[in-house]
Amino acid sequence: MQYMLLVYDDPSEWNVAEDQMPAIYEEYAAVSRDKATKHGAQLTGTETAKTVRIKGGETLVTDGPFAETKEKLGGYYLIEADSIEDATKLAAKIPSARLGGSVEVRQVVEM
Repeated sequence: MQYMLLVYDDPSEWNVAEDQMPAIYEEYAAVSRDKATKHGAQLTGTETAKTVRIKGGETLVTDGPFAETKEKLGGYYLIEADSIEDATKLAAKIPSARLGGSVEVRQVVEM
């Protein structure tokens, strides 16, 4: 089964010394190299995001993600795992989970 690990960060919680950053980035890279990971990417900042909605047949495009939270979607990993328990174990290795953010684990529905 495939699972999407959606990485959310709260920028105000990133109280990390500059000299600690290489080790933290290496943790992200280690998840990318894990044999379960099929793809992963960091996303550009929310200031570049657009939200698309269609109301009454009209397409509305607005600036920003309009998330109702302090956390912002910062990236994702697409992984292959036998169970959601295995997927959550890998998600727990993502630094954002301990640095004030969260990692949402969702099974991918094949279409």
